[in-house]
Amino acid sequence: MRTWLAVALALLAAATVSAQQSVPDIPFDSASSVLQLPADMNLGEVAGVAVNSKKHIFVFHRGNVSGPAFGAAAAQLLEFGPDGKFIREIGKGLYAFSYAHTVRVDRNDNIWIVDKGSDTVVKFTPDGHVAMVFGRKKEASDKAEPWDRDLRPFLPHVDGNFRQPTDVTWDNEGNIFISDGYVNARIAKYDKNGDWVASYGEHGAGPLQFSTPHSIAADAAGNLYVADRGNRRVQVLDPNGKLLREISVASVPVPADARPAIGNRPTPETAPQFQAGAPWTVCITPGPTQYLYVSDAYPGRIYKLSLDGKILGVLGKAGKQPKQFGWIHEMACPSENELYVGEVLNWRVQKLTLHPQPGRSTSTR
Repeated sequence: MRTWLAVALALLAAATVSAQQSVPDIPFDSASSVLQLPADMNLGEVAGVAVNSKKHIFVFHRGNVSGPAFGAAAAQLLEFGPDGKFIREIGKGLYAFSYAHTVRVDRNDNIWIVDKGSDTVVKFTPDGHVAMVFGRKKEASDKAEPWDRDLRPFLPHVDGNFRQPTDVTWDNEGNIFISDGYVNARIAKYDKNGDWVASYGEHGAGPLQFSTPHSIAADAAGNLYVADRGNRRVQVLDPNGKLLREISVASVPVPADARPAIGNRPTPETAPQFQAGAPWTVCITPGPTQYLYVSDAYPGRIYKLSLDGKILGVLGKAGKQPKQFGWIHEMACPSENELYVGEVLNWRVQKLTLHPQPGRSTSTR
């Protein structure tokens, strides 16, 4: 009996490895100089990238830096045309601009920024003027200082206030969902008018618990895909906060020669956000058949999935060259085979064109 059980387990393990190895590599091209910056301008850490309906590219980067690290003015929002030509800077000197985290564009081409440093989310009209503000920046007169992420017990959530928010998305009814974030661990919901509705989630590793909800996107049905980075999973919620399922890419084999973009190779004791498959960012393609793209910091790959969580392919690795990535912090995916990725470590935006081919498998060398 024991011998039969051992054989059965061995066959199951072999089948699992075979299934993992069948995940195809997706061939792709990269344009790492897609943006045409003014002669006197360079990008800093690119925290956010988004594309509107006219194919204009928006970049939210940690540039224009001044002030101490805990209260830096390290955020600048730039707009480029479809050809990559620089058009304008939006919100120059804005009170909310402190430490850039993400930029998104809604279906009406409004531009939204999430600023981790000022604890605010700002909606701009397409012409670049402030239309709505969520959260409030710490005031200098209130003894502003950095949040203590490790403070125990965890601070209770406060409706309408954020502690290092990370991202924003919307459902078909215009409801607004904000992932919040590094200090809090929840999803905040507002209606289309900006009125508070609800808070979903709390700190932890169980169902509907989060450890740094770092990115969020919605599908055509209004379901929310939350990059639960510290728990190495994507949690899928309906618009009312009900947990539908979990998605993981942590099972995809890591090549033996994989290296992190910076730092030592991860070990089991390394912080979860640097483990293989820990999702830093998510984006969902438009169209009748939607796809989910997820990225990690190590081994620095992008994963293509169906919305039910089937892994369809992978591409890229950590590094500094074109087609390599240094901590992808946000992705825009205007179509299934067209991605824009913003990198923190390489201070750039790459435009990727994918060429899916069946039958090519990930390497486990």
